[in-house]
Amino acid sequence: MLIDSQAKPEPSRTQRAYLNMISSFLDYGARIGVSFIITPLLVSGLGSTLFGIWQVLNRMVSYMSVADGRPTQALKWVIANHQEADDVNIQRRAIGSALRAWWLMLPFMTLIGAILVWISPLVVKTPPEFITVVRVACSLLVFNLMLLGITSLPTSVLRGMNLEYKCMGVVAGMNVLDGLLVAGALYLDWGLIGVAGAHLIQNLLTGLLFWYLVKTSLPWFGVAKTSRQEARNFLSLSIWYAGWNLVHNLLLFSDVMLLGLILSATAVTQYTLTGYVAQVLIEVTTMIIGAAAPGLGGLIGQRQYERVVALRKEMLWISSFVAGVLGSMILLWNKSFITLWVGEEHYTGPVINLLLVLMAIQLLFLRNESYLIDLTLDLRRKVILGIMSVLLSIGLAAVLTHWMGILGLCLGILGGRMLLTIAYPAITTEFLGVSWLSQFKPMLRSTFVMIGLFILATYLGQIIKVDRWIMLIGYTSLSIPIVAVIFWGIGFSSQERKQLVKRISNLKFLAKIV
Repeated sequence: MLIDSQAKPEPSRTQRAYLNMISSFLDYGARIGVSFIITPLLVSGLGSTLFGIWQVLNRMVSYMSVADGRPTQALKWVIANHQEADDVNIQRRAIGSALRAWWLMLPFMTLIGAILVWISPLVVKTPPEFITVVRVACSLLVFNLMLLGITSLPTSVLRGMNLEYKCMGVVAGMNVLDGLLVAGALYLDWGLIGVAGAHLIQNLLTGLLFWYLVKTSLPWFGVAKTSRQEARNFLSLSIWYAGWNLVHNLLLFSDVMLLGLILSATAVTQYTLTGYVAQVLIEVTTMIIGAAAPGLGGLIGQRQYERVVALRKEMLWISSFVAGVLGSMILLWNKSFITLWVGEEHYTGPVINLLLVLMAIQLLFLRNESYLIDLTLDLRRKVILGIMSVLLSIGLAAVLTHWMGILGLCLGILGGRMLLTIAYPAITTEFLGVSWLSQFKPMLRSTFVMIGLFILATYLGQIIKVDRWIMLIGYTSLSIPIVAVIFWGIGFSSQERKQLVKRISNLKFLAKIV
C-alpha cells in the first residue's frame, strides 16, 4: 500500500515510528505465519537430519555477509543521519557510494562463497549420500546473499528516510509468496535444493518490486557520482558496519554452529524448535525499537541530545514491558505449544526454556544500544568490544557444551554477552553526556517485577498442560492481558505510566494519515 504524501498530512516522528512499527508487525506477522505452517512441513519433508543441516547452512552463509562490506546497512544509517538535509544530492551520492562499495567487494564475496560451498559438508557433518545436495543448496544460498547488495538497497533508503510504512504490506505479501514457493518445492520433492532455490526466486522478485515502489515514493531516488574521497570514506564506514554484522551474526547464530559441530544436527533441531518463540520475542520487540531508530538519527544529526535521552528512556521502558509480558507467555505456554506443533520430544525442558528467554531479552537490550551507536556513525569501539564478547562467548560455550550439552551452551552464551551488556550502555551514555546510573536506575523496578513473573511462569508452565490448539489460543489470549495489567501497574511508577500514555496520545491523528 503506497501512501500519497501530497494528499495527506505528513506524520510527526512519533507517528512515523508507529506507522513503521505497524508495517513491521504486518510483515513479520506474515513471516511468522508462514514459518509456523512451513516449519513442520520442512521437518517432515526433509527429515530431522536434513532440517538440522538446513538450519546450520543458513547460519553459516549468514557469516559471509561481512564479505560484501555491508554497504546497504551503512547506507541506511547515513541516510538516517542526513534525512533532514536540504540537498538531496547528499543522499544520491550515498547511494552511489553504496553501489560502488558493493561492486568493489564482489570478488572477495565470490572467493569466500566458494570456500563455504566446498567446506559446507564438513561443517554440518553431512552423510556421504547428501554431500552434493548440501553443496548445491549452499551455492544457491551464497548467490542469494551476494544479490542482497542490490535487491535490498531501495529498502535501506526507505528505512533511512524513516518512511518504511510507505510500502506497508508489500514485504508481507512477498513472505507469503516465499512460503508458497517453499511448499511447492517440498510438494515436488525437490528437497534441500528446491527450498534454497525458492528463497532465491523470492529475493529476486522482492528486489525488482522495491526498486519500482521506492522510486514511486521518493522521486529523488537515484544515483549520483561520488568523489574518490567520498567513496573511500563510505567504504571505511561500511567496513566497520561489516565488522559489526559479523559480530552480530556470531552473537546470534554461533550457538547453532557450536551445537552442530560439538553435538549433532538432531540437537540443533531440538534447540531451534524450543527457542523458536523466544526468537519471535527478539524480533517483535526489536521491530518496536527499530521503527523509532531512524527518527532518532535526525535528532542526533541536529545534536538534540536532550530529546534523545528522553526517548531512550521510553525505549527501555517499552522494551522491558514487551519482554516481560511475552517472556512470561513463553515460559507459561511453550511446552504445550511445542508439543502440539512438532511433538513433545523436541522440547528441551523448563531450565533451557528459561535460559533461551533470558538470552533473547539480553540480546534485545543489546540491540537497543546498538541502534543508538549506529546512528552516531562511530562504530570502532562497538566492533572491537563485540569481537571480544564473541570470542568469550564461543570459548565459554564450547567448553560448557562438551560438559553440559545444550544447558552449557546457553550458560556460555549468556556469560560471554555480559561484557556487551555492561559496555554498550556505557558508550551510548557517554555520547549523550549523561551518567550510566541515571539511565538505568529507573529500570530496577521493572527488572524485579520481570524476574518475579518469570519465576512464577516457569513453575506454572510445568504444571499446566494443554492438549488442544483451541484451548492453547484461548488460555494465551486470556493470560496476556492479565500479565500486561500486572506489569503495567507494578512494573512502572505513576510518572513513568503518565509519560508512556502521553507518548501514545501523540498518535491521535494517526487514523487520518493511514
